[in-house]
Parts: sequence; C-alpha cells; structure tokens
Amino acid sequence: MYFVYVLKSNGYNKSYIGITNNLNRRLSEHNSGLHTYTKRYTPWTIVYSESTVDRIAARKKEKYLKSAVGRKWLHSNIFSQCARMAQW
Repeated sequence: MYFVYVLKSNGYNKSYIGITNNLNRRLSEHNSGLHTYTKRYTPWTIVYSESTVDRIAARKKEKYLKSAVGRKWLHSNIFSQCARMAQW
C-alpha cells in the first residue's frame, strides 16, 4: 500500500506533496532535515493523506495534486480548513 501525502510547514507558508509506503517514517525524515527542500521549513505536519493500492496510482494522484487544478483543490479543500482551525 502506498500513500499520497501533503505536508504543511508549521512556521512558514510552504507545503510539500509526496508519496511513500510508510507515512510515519517519511514525516520523521522530513522533520529530521534529511531532505534539501523540507529541512529549511521544519517542522512539518501532515494535513492530507490518501492510501492507494500501488505506487503507480499514488504517483498519478501526486502528479494531479502538483498540477494547477490539484493545487486549486488543495487550497479550497485542505489549506482553507487548516486556516480556519488555526483561528480557533
């Protein structure tokens, strides 16, 4: 089983979209500074994840979320909810 995930930086207005077969391990890697892009904006929180049956399906979903239409969907459905929750 593979997962598509979206991370949001807790201190910056940055996000990251990726795929993995182990969400906990991958989040730990991002927060430990093991990756060039994500180490600059730690700590990260998973704001969205979706399981898929295989890596091919996960990659398709990842490509969609990185497209203009996918980003628009993320902003209207995921990031807007994060902003509302932060106001509480």
